[in-house]
Amino acid sequence: MNDTLQHKTRNHKQNAESRPIQLFAAIFLITILLIAITLLPLWRHPHWLIRGMDFPRLQFAVLAIILLLGQFLFPDLGKTTSWALISLTLACFVWQSWWIAPYTRLWPVEVQTTKDSNPDRLLSIMTANVLTPNHNAQALLNVVNEHHPDVLVTLESDQWWQDQLDTLASEMPYSIKCPLDNLYGMHVYSRLPLDESEINFLVEDDVPSMHSLLKLRTGDAVRMIFLHPAPPSPTENPESSERDAELVIVARSIVDSDQPIVVTGDLNDVAWSPTTRLFRKLSGLIDPRVGRGMFNTFHAGYPFVRWPLDHIFHSRHFTLKSMKRLPPIGSDHFAIFTELSYTPVQGAVQQGLEADRSDRSWSTSIAEKQNVSEADVPSPGE
Repeated sequence: MNDTLQHKTRNHKQNAESRPIQLFAAIFLITILLIAITLLPLWRHPHWLIRGMDFPRLQFAVLAIILLLGQFLFPDLGKTTSWALISLTLACFVWQSWWIAPYTRLWPVEVQTTKDSNPDRLLSIMTANVLTPNHNAQALLNVVNEHHPDVLVTLESDQWWQDQLDTLASEMPYSIKCPLDNLYGMHVYSRLPLDESEINFLVEDDVPSMHSLLKLRTGDAVRMIFLHPAPPSPTENPESSERDAELVIVARSIVDSDQPIVVTGDLNDVAWSPTTRLFRKLSGLIDPRVGRGMFNTFHAGYPFVRWPLDHIFHSRHFTLKSMKRLPPIGSDHFAIFTELSYTPVQGAVQQGLEADRSDRSWSTSIAEKQNVSEADVPSPGE
């Protein structure tokens, strides 16, 4: 009886002693994984797995916080290994946070809030990836009827969606239509006149972009660009090269333009990625989300895994009246509603990111890899 009791006591003691070792091993392995996924995007290789690490930086930062808590709660902080893990995890947290910090209220805004109350200067835009299999068109139409955007752009809209959206024609008589069944259909409906409209397949033969000249109520003309490049993924493009090339040549096509410009759409890239930052640097366009929030639009069905994939960028001619993410419409994306004010004088002091020599060199290599050029991009109004 005593032998059995001693055996159980010995096993219990051994299990108790092994738990800290197992905990340390788990923390060690997760920390190594965090370091790997933090360092991987530094490599500019366009493979989808590497570029995909640009997306969940917020989630990686949260993981780093959880790890730090576990490391500090670990009893043996005197060991060099434990402090090394803490230092590396803290470095990962700081690095991941650096990318996403501009999309929090801790950062100064890049686009000023408008001081102009003239409604004729307003341009409101709703950007909505509707998801082709989603047939809850009434949800989108309800949101449109509630917010009355001047411009509605839909992504992934096929012929069925076009038939539903055509009911807007009486109020939004100007349109550009490209219904496709490959998840890259695109439609634009507008209350304001659209001139010199063109549908162009800039990089891939089945992925359209739209270009037009929109006339504001003041009579001023705005160059509008609507984009939806294909994402890097194992089921679509194994690399981000096509997406990156489309962003680069559009950016390079407008960098020297004095026109008021708005670019919007589902870029299949997060706001803080190196390629979206490159787009902003090359184009000179500014981002109304900076200093205001992430406005995560995808995935609508998973609150803990969301990223800002639907974007709007504009020239310094505009300031911001409002921007908000809209209620669900049955899609895997939320729609975004933005009200800009055409205020060139107030907006002139606004400043975005600036490109350096390495950015321009990188953009050239991206474009050359796909054999495309900014000369391929339509330039209405010029």
